Amino acid sequence: MNIKKVWNGSFTSQGVALVAIASLLVGLGISGSFDWLAPSRAVNLAGEDGSADVRMANQLPDFVALSKKMRPVVVNISSTQMSETRGPQGPQEFGSPFGEEDPFNDFWRRFFGGPAPRGPQRQRSLGSGFLIDSDGSILTNNHVVENAQKIIVKLADEQEYEARVIGRDPKTDIAVIKIDAKVSLTAASLGDSDGLEVGEWVMAIGNPFGLDSTVTSGIVSAKGRHIGQGPYDNFIQTDASINPGNSGGPLINLRGEVIGINTAIFSRTGGNMGIGFAIPVNLVKELLPQLRGKGKVTRGYLGVLIQKVTPDIAESLGMDKSEGALVANVSKDGPADKSGVKVGDVIIEFDGKEVKDSGDLPIIVARTPVDKKVRMKVLRDRNELTLNVAVGELKDEEVVASVPEKGELGLTVQRLTPQIAESLGLEKTDGVVVSAVEPGSAGDEAGIRRGDVVVEIDRKPIRSLDEYKKSVATIRKGKGVLFLVRRGESTLFLALKPPR
Repeated sequence: MNIKKVWNGSFTSQGVALVAIASLLVGLGISGSFDWLAPSRAVNLAGEDGSADVRMANQLPDFVALSKKMRPVVVNISSTQMSETRGPQGPQEFGSPFGEEDPFNDFWRRFFGGPAPRGPQRQRSLGSGFLIDSDGSILTNNHVVENAQKIIVKLADEQEYEARVIGRDPKTDIAVIKIDAKVSLTAASLGDSDGLEVGEWVMAIGNPFGLDSTVTSGIVSAKGRHIGQGPYDNFIQTDASINPGNSGGPLINLRGEVIGINTAIFSRTGGNMGIGFAIPVNLVKELLPQLRGKGKVTRGYLGVLIQKVTPDIAESLGMDKSEGALVANVSKDGPADKSGVKVGDVIIEFDGKEVKDSGDLPIIVARTPVDKKVRMKVLRDRNELTLNVAVGELKDEEVVASVPEKGELGLTVQRLTPQIAESLGLEKTDGVVVSAVEPGSAGDEAGIRRGDVVVEIDRKPIRSLDEYKKSVATIRKGKGVLFLVRRGESTLFLALKPPR
């Protein structure tokens, strides 16, 4: 029998209890090693070669001390907004579930709400935030205070103040508001989100469902998440419980530093499912001077529509790796157009920073000062080129976005007549228009849609139906072929792979 001593070699009452349990097991005829009876022992999970030395510590994080330290910096935010209803059958209508003919319809309306009146209605929303300065400056989400007519902030000591908006940035969902408390307030310390490790303990504080100062804990589940919220997605994922009302509250590391702003959740029910997302605080720190100084954020602008380089597209372009950002459209007279960028170029480096994924480019460009002249590396026809570009300023009406990735090709095409071109809003009649896509075909799987105009195949222009037929006839089965299609006002590349 192998009994391990606990607590540094000396038996305690807990150790005596463990010995008693072990003796009982032996008396029942159960023998073997009882290493699992020593809960405080560090477990060495090193590999046979000794390369990895992972140990399980016998102490949990001190969330008690951490919550006492951080709760005073977290605030409850209540905002009042005006919203339009949909008329007498609007969202606040709670009539009979059996229709207007139900004789008990008045009963349903009396106890579950009457018809919503037409016109604007006052709505109240709850969120969270945290103090970033002793003068009463508070950081929160833009969607918590957007279009708010009145904002009330309640501090941890139950004191309430009316707040005003100092600056907002809808693109990253960040806002700064301020209260005049007339006393010096305790502010949070902002940490380094780049130094976060997956698996690191974190704590969230907020007001889920209006429950003030709720503390939850978990770990960092992942970093750099893109969840389709916009071109600047770069979220921290955590399993710390985040629910409606947590928006704008802090995500905190064990040193008591804010490393993220809780913003969104993935949920099928509207409640927590263990998948929450926070804006990295390093991104916030970059934008704070502009938000507090001029109330908005000025970003760099390149003037391209980009898409992901998929393995099929990489093969079609003769690339070894599916990296970079593929240019699907170039804005006329924009910075990229003036520097010589062409549709089909793959941007692999911008201002000395490598572009590994299409999602990297909008973030890098946005962080580049306006009017700065930078070098950009692109791949064009398997050759690497260096272009010089003067970064422009992104205007509110300009779009910065990535387009989604989406035998026989399964496409039915026809000549692009002037009438068809006019109906599609096109000025030119170059190319052929897709009139039908066979379900399950190579064209369908690649994402081609009815109404798309094919303008290039494998980087060769398609100006007529004859040119389309000749190009398709040269396609080898099993080999990827690259289509450039015009869809609405945009163009995008789609890689088709005919079956072998």
